[in-house]
Amino acid sequence: MKRRQLLSNLAIGSSTAAIAAACARPTTTVATGTDLPRLEWRMVTSWPKSLDTIFGGAQDLCDRVAAMTGDRFRITPFAAGEIVGGLEVLDAVQGGTVECGHSASYYYVGKNKAFGFPTAVPFGLTAQQQNAWLYSGGGDLINELYSDFNVLIFPAGNTGAQMGGWFKREVNTIQDLQGLKMRIPGIGGEVMARLGVNVQVLPGGEVFLALDRGTIDAAEWVGPYDDEKLGLQNAARFYYYPGWWEPGATLHAMVNQSAWQGLPKEYQDVFTAAAFQANAVMLAKYESRNQEALQKLIAGGTQLRPYSQDILQAAARATEEIFEESAGQDAAFKKLYDPWKQFRDNVRRWNGVNELSFEAFVTPPPAN
Repeated sequence: MKRRQLLSNLAIGSSTAAIAAACARPTTTVATGTDLPRLEWRMVTSWPKSLDTIFGGAQDLCDRVAAMTGDRFRITPFAAGEIVGGLEVLDAVQGGTVECGHSASYYYVGKNKAFGFPTAVPFGLTAQQQNAWLYSGGGDLINELYSDFNVLIFPAGNTGAQMGGWFKREVNTIQDLQGLKMRIPGIGGEVMARLGVNVQVLPGGEVFLALDRGTIDAAEWVGPYDDEKLGLQNAARFYYYPGWWEPGATLHAMVNQSAWQGLPKEYQDVFTAAAFQANAVMLAKYESRNQEALQKLIAGGTQLRPYSQDILQAAARATEEIFEESAGQDAAFKKLYDPWKQFRDNVRRWNGVNELSFEAFVTPPPAN
């Protein structure tokens, strides 16, 4: 593909590329020269193909890259389990088994607890706040963190504020959580463990069977649209909110650094723009689809329940304890946590003025 044709394709998504540059910091110079090479990459994901929105985010990214390069740079996405397991994406990308992946950073907090921040942490940032942080400073810190793993990451999807999980029985107090077996990953899982929950980490494709067979008593996944597709409403009756551990969960495209460095600059810019588009489109789809799916679930007998103030307050206290302990013990966590915390506090004050006052006035109470 000639330089002029590639520039024409890039113009299709020029606004997204400009914003995405704030995160990945690419230059905007397009090299001159002969035809660009034909490349084939593989992208492993943490998602089953049945989840058309979340797996669809990976597919959208790959399709966009192909479209913007005249099909010269092709990336094939693979569902969890086709090449590697859903929780092995980072390892596969780091080791060069594949060139790239699509996953949730917080699945890998066992490697470094700071990996929670790129996706979501308990009582953290909403989707819009998360995007503001990632595209206005946090992205550099995150890629610095991931550099030790030979990986670059790009925001490539957001679920919006998630639900608080499916339970076989009601939970109203901290005592009700004691010994309960629940699928919940990331720092949210660590918080639940401190509240007495027996935490399990399972990929999406295994959640329904574990809940249906009683291997676990509760499970969180994403929200009404995806949860219904997994059939979780058929395995548990009570559906809790809010998902305080994931108020705006970002998913990421993970790229092997050596593979990235081997890309022509034009293809790096295309990938960056495609990831940004996937990030924006996935959130729009979830906001549209979740509202309809929730009403369908309620009509089908799902019992909607709010977490009690008792549980929310205990979880918030445990979260702050974990943050402060981790910052005191881990320099990498502290390096990310300190500026993130300052941003969180500042943006909450601003949103309290410009958004929450409006939302509080116009939003009706949840219907059950």
